[in-house]
Amino acid sequence: MEIGIASSCGDPRRSAARRVGAADLALAVAAAASVPPFASDPSMPTLHHKAHTTNGCQASLATKHMETPEIVDLDWENLGFTLVNTDFMYMAKCGPDGNFSKGEMLPFGPIALSPSAGVLNYGQGLFEGLKAYRKTGGSVLLFRPEENARRMIIGADRMCMPAPTVEQFVDAVKQTVLANKRWVPPTGKGSLYIRPLLIGSGAILGVAPAPEFTFIIYVSPVGNYFKEGLAPIKLIIEDNFHRAAPGGTGGVKTIGNYASVLKAQRNAKEKGYSDVLYLDAVHNKYLEEVSASNIFVVKV
Repeated sequence: MEIGIASSCGDPRRSAARRVGAADLALAVAAAASVPPFASDPSMPTLHHKAHTTNGCQASLATKHMETPEIVDLDWENLGFTLVNTDFMYMAKCGPDGNFSKGEMLPFGPIALSPSAGVLNYGQGLFEGLKAYRKTGGSVLLFRPEENARRMIIGADRMCMPAPTVEQFVDAVKQTVLANKRWVPPTGKGSLYIRPLLIGSGAILGVAPAPEFTFIIYVSPVGNYFKEGLAPIKLIIEDNFHRAAPGGTGGVKTIGNYASVLKAQRNAKEKGYSDVLYLDAVHNKYLEEVSASNIFVVKV
């Protein structure tokens, strides 16, 4: 299987797609000895391990990758932006020393958390979002995952959390995509949405950083985010609620930023709008952003 990264090998100014064979990328996953047995679940696909050498952008760490063979029988023509349970998720933990353990691929499913976990009590968590696309020749393309890794590092510093290195992040993304390759939609039918999470999973009672952190990646095949697809959408300007304020956490993808938009979004949809266009919190007159995206205005 061939996978590519739309990347510049360290130069974010360029985004030309670089296609290389799997043997040239460290599409890493846990070694065979650390992969949990799935034979007891007949619906779970078999994982195939392949060795490789390290060349190219040197964006990976391990020495093996695994991928699932077949393609899922799904209604690709009517794929919305809703969760579809896939096969595997990636997980790595970090203790007080700030070093992440070797990640492992686990069956997708619930995770165990203490009721006093930092993420549950104080919202100490971040997430990222990126996509994998299937090209006409069967290869899979990622778009600049190293930029998502860098953004997570910036956000983790703001939230007093350790973060995976760029290499660890990209390596984990590749592992997860390949392990769930059969869920990547056919060309032109959608994409495989990739959701990395960094959460304060350790138990904490007082207001302080969690003593343990967990890095998780799961995926889901998706279609267009808005039901209108690529057609124009209707936005309503919100002058009561604000998305971010100076000195706050609006500049990073912390999880608490998103719960605050739910009420404004619900009000907008009840009025027939697709989403909300927010104004700045200081003057309440400058366009800032949409709930689900940035916005660019072209004056003609």
